[in-house]
Amino acid sequence: MTAILRAEWFKLRKSKMVPIILAGPIIGLFIGLSANLEDNMSGVPINEWYIALFSMNLTYALLFLPLITGVFASLICRYEHQSGGWKQLLALPVTRGKVFVAKYVLIVLLVMAMQLLYLCSVFTVGMIKGYTDPFPMEIVWKSIVGGWVATLPLVALQLWMSIMFKSFAAPFAVNVVFTLPSIFAINSERIGPYYPWAQPFSMMYIGGSTDDVFFVPWEQLLTVVGGGFILFFLGGYYYFQRKAI
Repeated sequence: MTAILRAEWFKLRKSKMVPIILAGPIIGLFIGLSANLEDNMSGVPINEWYIALFSMNLTYALLFLPLITGVFASLICRYEHQSGGWKQLLALPVTRGKVFVAKYVLIVLLVMAMQLLYLCSVFTVGMIKGYTDPFPMEIVWKSIVGGWVATLPLVALQLWMSIMFKSFAAPFAVNVVFTLPSIFAINSERIGPYYPWAQPFSMMYIGGSTDDVFFVPWEQLLTVVGGGFILFFLGGYYYFQRKAI
């Protein structure tokens, strides 16, 4: 497994990965610096860091986080879709299951790296704006880790789609089609808690109860995120096992 991960990482380094990882955090940084919610909420007893995190999450977690995870999945399968790459890879002494798991783990690590860079963006916004309130470490970490956990089922689904379609644009287009409705889904009490593409925002939204894990109830975390992960991961795993190469 370690050798497969190294090989996948080597292939991914040849792609334009760094600008993609930086795109979301940089956009969040600009949103945080340009938003002036502090002026609109003057006199309201609320931690300034919450205001910055809320304004940045609104765009980052709702749109860019699920979209960029789809780009990662397309990039990690791009070489195999070119010039019979799948046949060359599977001709080596590796199993299909290990290849699928290695690609999934690498995407998940890339998403975590992007989340940590986003955390740096949040901290940078506060430093530039001169926030004097104490940094809410527990709340911020819940938001960062919660957003990462919420992408686990989406990464599995997008990896499945990337293996299925040879075109780089096809799985990304599918991701866009389902990401955009999340803007409306989050405003629905009936659809929002169960819509997979809305979960990154729900898990990073600091307006929820701070007593709940990642600001969402345990039932929502286990059924939607946990159930979605099992469904999409096993679906993609067994599809790859039976895929004609």
